[in-house]
Amino acid sequence: MGGLLFNVTTAALMMLMLNGGLSLLGQGTLRGRRIPWAAVGLTSVAVAGVITQLCWSGAMDALDSDPARSGWWRIVTSTFMQNGGLLGGAWNIATLAVIAALADWFWGTPLTLGLFLAGILLPGYIDTLFGESGHSTDPRNFAGSSGATYFLAATLSAALLLRVLHTGRSTGRGAERGPGRERLKEALPAAGVPVLGLAVWFAQSNGHGLVAVYGFALGAAVRAVTRRAWDRPAPAARSATVE
Repeated sequence: MGGLLFNVTTAALMMLMLNGGLSLLGQGTLRGRRIPWAAVGLTSVAVAGVITQLCWSGAMDALDSDPARSGWWRIVTSTFMQNGGLLGGAWNIATLAVIAALADWFWGTPLTLGLFLAGILLPGYIDTLFGESGHSTDPRNFAGSSGATYFLAATLSAALLLRVLHTGRSTGRGAERGPGRERLKEALPAAGVPVLGLAVWFAQSNGHGLVAVYGFALGAAVRAVTRRAWDRPAPAARSATVE
């Protein structure tokens, strides 16, 4: 029963963030967008990791992030190994493909890859910083892409919340019928991501929740910085002097 509840809350958190990403971009705008190369690349590496596991019995021993084993590469290679069985692996790869595509369309390819890398590295550094060696916030159990995917997904929820608060308008369908209500419908689920994340962490020690909080915080910071950079007016061109 505990395992089922863990899976349900983990999936609920992802669906909350997925809906946030769709609202951020606008569901009706997805068709016809450019190829999300970050999603293509990350998903391809994840699929290659699964194929490697199937073809090489020693893949997990060589590439997972078991702290009892040495190897600087493990923190990255373990992300593309899967240890949740057939359904868990399929869920991880499917959510990675979808979330990375939404992130690529919003953040752009370089920033998406950077945020995904942050999702790989930050949980371990934060564990070390706070001495959580025996109670890791990393949900991967030494392997799996879910931690970085949930981190990346939460950055989209943070960006959605900031957009609604900053622009004062909804981005979703039906905004013209009731802008205040539509804004609330988007802002509350986006703001609910860190709340639900902390709840499942404290109630279940579910690391997916805490990495989502980390991703939300970083996403908010990055969005604030990039918004200022993108919104900064260009310097006025000098007018030519006619003599």
